[in-house]
Amino acid sequence: MLVWERPEPANRPAPAPLSRDLIVRTAVELADEAGLDAVSLRKIAAALDVGPMRLYGYIDTKDELLDLMVDAVHAEIRPAGDGWREVLTSVAEATRQAAYRHEWFADLIGGRPQLGPNALARGEAVLAALDGVDVDVVMPVAAAVDAYVIGAVRREIAERRAERASGLDQRQWQRTHGPYLVRMFATGRFPALETVVRDAAHLDADETFRLGLGFLLDGIGAGIAAGIGADTAAE
Repeated sequence: MLVWERPEPANRPAPAPLSRDLIVRTAVELADEAGLDAVSLRKIAAALDVGPMRLYGYIDTKDELLDLMVDAVHAEIRPAGDGWREVLTSVAEATRQAAYRHEWFADLIGGRPQLGPNALARGEAVLAALDGVDVDVVMPVAAAVDAYVIGAVRREIAERRAERASGLDQRQWQRTHGPYLVRMFATGRFPALETVVRDAAHLDADETFRLGLGFLLDGIGAGIAAGIGADTAAE
């Protein structure tokens, strides 16, 4: 029986009250403070002042705990808006903000579908917003937005971690490596790259994310209008 359906042990107020929700909330707090390496059943038990063996009545494995943590964050991702474009935009932005609050979340999304109740509710809202779109393209559309968001979020979180590890923010890092790029551009081997680096607007992370998402949604809208799903099914 999956953890989502497995009953919890009977409540025992002594020596300390315990629940699956309390265990998960404690794990999330530990991960927020010090990353996933700080999360273990032993450390959670210590934070809750209970014996580690008590936790095994609620959670069987570390993988179950991670699944529960991911689903807890999915509760913060609440789709909103009218129409598929507004809903997909709200999901993308809410997912990004959740990853900023819980950096470890970016490391755990993108694999097999999440099956917790909050993740299922999020998926239901997205697919309901695509009602009327050809059923054959609904999942590819949702997957395309997820892929964009996951890639963008992981890149941004990697940048934040690099700043902390190096002590250099993005501009300081660029100044440090600027002389090297000048020398490489002087070889004449990278004219297109040189033009973009020298002449293009340098957007911040928020602007870059929203512009890229807009391009993606524009393409999805054009595909839906052109009936791409129907054409594919006909082939």
